[in-house]
Amino acid sequence: MAMTTPPSVFRSPQRSGPSGPLSGVNVLDLSAYIAGPYGCTLLADQGADVIKVEAPGGDNLRQYPSTLAGENRAFLGVNRSKQGVVLDLKRTEDMAVLLGLVAEADVLVHNFRPGVPERLGIDYDRLSELNPRLIYCAVTGYGEQGPLRTKAGYDQVLQAMTGMCALQGKRDGPPELTYGSPVDYYAAALVAAGVASALFERERSAQGQYVGVSLLRSALTMQSARMIEAEGEGRDVPRDMRSGGITGLYPTADGYIYLSANTRHFWEALCERTGLGAFGADPRYDSVRKRAEHAGEIVPRLREILLSRPAVEWERLLEDAVPCSIVRPVEDMFDHPQVAAEEMITTISHPTLGSYRGVTRPIRFGRTVGPEPFAAPTLDQDTEALKFRKKR
Repeated sequence: MAMTTPPSVFRSPQRSGPSGPLSGVNVLDLSAYIAGPYGCTLLADQGADVIKVEAPGGDNLRQYPSTLAGENRAFLGVNRSKQGVVLDLKRTEDMAVLLGLVAEADVLVHNFRPGVPERLGIDYDRLSELNPRLIYCAVTGYGEQGPLRTKAGYDQVLQAMTGMCALQGKRDGPPELTYGSPVDYYAAALVAAGVASALFERERSAQGQYVGVSLLRSALTMQSARMIEAEGEGRDVPRDMRSGGITGLYPTADGYIYLSANTRHFWEALCERTGLGAFGADPRYDSVRKRAEHAGEIVPRLREILLSRPAVEWERLLEDAVPCSIVRPVEDMFDHPQVAAEEMITTISHPTLGSYRGVTRPIRFGRTVGPEPFAAPTLDQDTEALKFRKKR
């Protein structure tokens, strides 16, 4: 009788649906908060089988305030499509379980500070000896070298450090944070991209490697258009790439609308549809730079006109000719017709909530669509089942 290969312990019983480009890739997620975990979720969306390993107290994101009874909204959104196990890496038997998983893994992701993996015995040098094909991705706050390497890094700390808060604020006003953790989410995209590239290279070399992602590099990469300093240039040169005084948010009769009129075509259409026709043909305003210079003449008149109608009327009037949107709450996105057409929202079963709706499959593949998402794990959900499957 032919021998059959036992199923991988990484593959969740909840996994169903078509294969994705990363189906068959086994990922160990030892990270917490957003950057590392969501990077692993992006891999899971593409078919990878992900086991999330938490300390006995769980991912700290579980403890953040949430309006969901008995669950955390952010944790659910960041950790879909993973199995969840609890291991105390200070206990010999739990470390043995982890090392057994490492031997079968293709990828390991963590966000420990530099020095901590060495103390725990899970640094790259040790684990690559155990599994030379391992892609080992470390997410740090400030990188692998330098005076801040061991400092804890968080999204908003890096926003403050790297100029994002200063540039987000209004001129002559206080600095402002950008909420929604943009540095973390961009770092998550870098995690998924870096891991995928390393997996591709492994097909050629048959060797794993270290992959480093930092919040500092993420925050500065997001500002590549600002991070240009010409020879001899002073510090007081404006570096923000805002297009001038026309494009932006405007109050209407009952809410706000954002509109963009940077090209000649959009500027002329805006003038025509708002009754500023003469402005559209005026050579004083025929470029983005000129309009920025004359914003004091244009903006007050445009604001006066936009206040005459509700935002939804302006959106209907402008949207085919001028890029724009009324300012909506995020709740509207669950049932927005464009989001529905893109199949971005799905309903996911959950053991305590019954079900919830959430985001799925942010990347579209024409042939390897990827499996259906399933719920983020409850704490310790799969520990015993995984240990049982390993014994078989």
